[in-house]
Amino acid sequence: MDALQLYGLEKNYFRGKSGKFAGVRLVSPLNSLKVDRGELFGIIGPDGAGKTTLFRILTTLILPDAGEAKVDGLDIVSDYKEIRRRVGYMPGRFSLYPDLTVEENLNFYASVFGTTVKDNYALIESIYSQIEPFKKRRAAKLSGGMKQKLALCCAMVHRPLLLFLDEPTTGVDPVSRKEFWQILHNLKTEGMTMIVSTPYMDEATLCDRIALMRDGRFLKIETPHSVVAGFGEALWTASSAEMFRLLKDLRCYPSIKRCYTFGAVHHFTVDERSFSAEELNLYLIKLSHKDIVITTAEATVEDCYMQLAEE
Repeated sequence: MDALQLYGLEKNYFRGKSGKFAGVRLVSPLNSLKVDRGELFGIIGPDGAGKTTLFRILTTLILPDAGEAKVDGLDIVSDYKEIRRRVGYMPGRFSLYPDLTVEENLNFYASVFGTTVKDNYALIESIYSQIEPFKKRRAAKLSGGMKQKLALCCAMVHRPLLLFLDEPTTGVDPVSRKEFWQILHNLKTEGMTMIVSTPYMDEATLCDRIALMRDGRFLKIETPHSVVAGFGEALWTASSAEMFRLLKDLRCYPSIKRCYTFGAVHHFTVDERSFSAEELNLYLIKLSHKDIVITTAEATVEDCYMQLAEE
């Protein structure tokens, strides 16, 4: 049995004056999804893509307008009570009680599910041991990384079969982000099934499979390697002493199809039949650009996302 199955889910919050859709609308051909047991699955997309809405539907917090889904073989509408016993949910915002201590929060969440920290301590020990020295500290006084670790402990304290993590590393420093993903991989080796949403494209490579999401829809569902392998375009980078003006000038160049900022450089795809790096360099020199560097590049998941979003 799959850990998760969903088909044709829809949830429409509103249509603003612009007529833009807000919510989830999974349409053909990518209107279904299955997650295997023991899989670390990523939902990748920017703010407003529909990730949180999808998680709230799958954890039975809101009802879909259409479609169906099963969590551990149970229907999200008719079997919602049992599903809530079997899943753990870590929302994007820190949702624990700030006035309670670390220890009090953990004990409270264990009692909600009719269990105790002692009964399931072995499951959370590797995580809790990192924050246990601060167990008497109020949750509001914890650092961002410690808050996330406490929230993860609270989501796991009842030993869930399926763990939903909604943007767990947003606002967390790079070191804590790395530590958090190492924790997730350790849980995976113990057989935990996890579905993680994130706006950080670099985190996509840490998942077994990913679904790229935009405007409530799935753009692609593949392994990170397969997503990158399907890019299928020549990719280049460029930089100069005036990066903002360079972006505008690159977008005006006839042979460039798509151009966007990528860290300290600009990434762009080209029409290979007419593009020449030497001619582009001369073009930029005539526009008074200095310190020009133009090189080829390997596509990343973020490049693939930009390509799919435009298409």
